[in-house]
Amino acid sequence: MHPAAIADQSPERPAVIMASSGETVTYGDLNRRSNQLAQLFHDRGLRPGDHIAIMVENHPRFLEVAWGAQRSGLYYTPINSHLTAPEAAYIVDDCAAKVVVSSHRLAPVATRLDSALTPAVAVRLMVDGTEAGWASYEREIAGYPTDPIEDECEGEAMLYSSGTTGRPKGIMRPLSLAPLGQGLDILGGFLELLEMQDGAVYLSPAPMYHSAPLLWSMAVQRRGATVVVMEHFEPAAALALIERFSVTHSQWVPTMFVRMLKLPEEERSRFDLSSHRWAIHAAAPCPATVKKQMIDWWGPILWEYYSATEGVGATHITSDKWLSHPGSVGRSVLGTIHILDDDGTPVDNGQVGTVWFEGGVSFKYHNDEPKTAGAHNQDGFATVGDVGYVDDEGFLYLTDRKAFTIIAGGVNIYPQEAENVLVTHPKVLDAAVIGVPDQDLGESVKAVVQPIDWSDAGPELAAELLDFCRQHLASYKCPRSVDFEQELPRLDTGKLYKQILRARYREQKPASEYLTGDSGTA
Repeated sequence: MHPAAIADQSPERPAVIMASSGETVTYGDLNRRSNQLAQLFHDRGLRPGDHIAIMVENHPRFLEVAWGAQRSGLYYTPINSHLTAPEAAYIVDDCAAKVVVSSHRLAPVATRLDSALTPAVAVRLMVDGTEAGWASYEREIAGYPTDPIEDECEGEAMLYSSGTTGRPKGIMRPLSLAPLGQGLDILGGFLELLEMQDGAVYLSPAPMYHSAPLLWSMAVQRRGATVVVMEHFEPAAALALIERFSVTHSQWVPTMFVRMLKLPEEERSRFDLSSHRWAIHAAAPCPATVKKQMIDWWGPILWEYYSATEGVGATHITSDKWLSHPGSVGRSVLGTIHILDDDGTPVDNGQVGTVWFEGGVSFKYHNDEPKTAGAHNQDGFATVGDVGYVDDEGFLYLTDRKAFTIIAGGVNIYPQEAENVLVTHPKVLDAAVIGVPDQDLGESVKAVVQPIDWSDAGPELAAELLDFCRQHLASYKCPRSVDFEQELPRLDTGKLYKQILRARYREQKPASEYLTGDSGTA
């Protein structure tokens, strides 16, 4: 299926509803305008395999631009709307985009894209207004037919990595060029399990420039669901939307759960969530205590999957299975899991190693052969660098990202464990745990905490947090010191941008450090 087929049957069915403005895009609208955009692409010389870039905030036009590229056999790259002009220009240039679509809201960045870095760009379209060098998106597509192009075929998103450990890289999967509606639907199996069908309402609270919000929204539209798009996540507003639109399915990152759980009980309990059948979550590890609280609140409707934009493999787990295997991300549903040590040797069940998958989706990192080679081994397995273990029943547990492992006195420490504890403290909104240089140990464990109330920041709270950690973890896993920040550099995907924090501590020691005892090492 695809939106054109839904438009033929139910043209007035809402395809997109914007949460704040209430603006609705019907399937008829989505089909007509994506066809017009596909006609423009074809008229301007784009052919299957060419690239476009989308630099637009969550907006009624976002998904129609993606569908215009999808039905033209193009690669389409969404760009983080928070990037600076040089950062965005790098991606536009690296993916060799021939068309860039932006918005008037992002004009301060869009108009500063250096044309010297993006010589391939032939067309620049702007939504909601124009600036010098940019044509009106609405006016340009209005002159084209609403019929499909003659060579309509399936395209593919080419998303860029977050760049948490270096410059972002495009993750490229091969084009199928299959007729529209007949391409590989890698989310199809998940949607069957989640009973996604006509009449479903899917809440997407995260930015569309990220992998899961974009790809899941397009996948559910292949099944005729309505996508409710939040312009910005706000915890109480998200709960209100479930009630207002009778949301049946939703997708979250764990930081959203934390923020909803921090709402006062009387506010959390005033919304009717009875329509809500499946609450999907992924993108970052969910602390076990947080997930248990969510299941206690919403019931056993949480459904977690683990995957990556690269498509190396995938697992999933229901609430019921998770309750009997707390902390697991489930069994594999795409690819065979292998846990290997640093020498590439398989380890026993229960032992920690790098998570590799055999038999996932083929991919490469665009313009980076060494990185592509490093993500594959001689047996053809692929990895994104996550660390974890498998139990005797085949359930996978993640411990952290290999790049974030702290080595203190020769002992490997996985900071995710301490982060999961800290965010459950009633005075903590967010927390990051990193390794910082230490003359004796090589690295020592530091917590950087965002308190709910900034007035709490200080030595007393630092001591309270370190004691809280020691009540739940072995002392060597606990931070030796605590710093406070008014906001942590966390990506919208829920991932901590640890590169910023770690670089800061290698440059200078902040003045807000609070030392309260030596946690030591094992």
